[in-house]
Amino acid sequence: MRILSLGEILWDVFPDGEHLGGAPFNFAAHARRLGNDVVFLSAVGRDEHGDAALARAEELGLPTEAIQRTSQAPTGVVEVTLDAGGQPTYEIVRPAAYDFLRLDDEELAALVDPTPDWIYFGTLHLMDPQIRDLAGRLVEAAPTVKTFYDVNLRPESYTAEVLRALLGWTNVLKLNEDEVAEIGALALDGPRGDTAAFCRAGAQKFGWEAVCVTRGSDGCLLWTAEETVEVAGYPAEVADAVGAGDSFSAALVDRLGRGASLAEAGDFANRVGALVASRRGAIPEWSPADLAPSRL
Repeated sequence: MRILSLGEILWDVFPDGEHLGGAPFNFAAHARRLGNDVVFLSAVGRDEHGDAALARAEELGLPTEAIQRTSQAPTGVVEVTLDAGGQPTYEIVRPAAYDFLRLDDEELAALVDPTPDWIYFGTLHLMDPQIRDLAGRLVEAAPTVKTFYDVNLRPESYTAEVLRALLGWTNVLKLNEDEVAEIGALALDGPRGDTAAFCRAGAQKFGWEAVCVTRGSDGCLLWTAEETVEVAGYPAEVADAVGAGDSFSAALVDRLGRGASLAEAGDFANRVGALVASRRGAIPEWSPADLAPSRL
């Protein structure tokens, strides 16, 4: 499959070191590891962090032609703090280089020729109006593409207006249970009584084809108009949870794109997410053999 991932690339700065990340970059790296043709679209600064980011992308097998360089801001950085359970909190430094991604008509046309099977986006990068306009142009230029919106709400990094715009472009929505309540309140005219009601309301208003609600170690729920499945998770000793949700998204897109059932796609995504959560860093080394349920 051909997948276009649009969004932030940045350095997660932990107390004991730095790891390259950003949800769309993490997603792209894991989707590439699963054997897909992935184009990652972003920008880095003309600085040492930018040099290192491009080198790391190449190590991970991601083409760097669509990662622009800019002098208008430094490469993105996020200060990450982990609690006792390995769950992260983030302090996002803006503006960052990824905020200055720009495409002319010729560059945009090249990105959608051939037409991607999927376009992935999140919320943080698309808070910028110019980036949001760019994303809209990409979606319009590829009318047959499937869009995957990985919500990833961060404090002070979303508004009701932005959420409604992105939800209107969405074929497959992925979010957690807290985000169900938040989006229900901000974009669906008030909280919904249960997850199924939320999914039906969103499908009616925005045209969603599928919704995935993640539940951490308890697995996930997958909804379509025809079917709802709850898929059990895989307990894992969490090293840190940074990147686990992004690897889950990559695995889910991979399986849905290859025609797997909802249950099969959810199970595979749960396994990948548990594996990544058990290792340090957003993009740890792993191989398909590590995904056997008996290894988790």
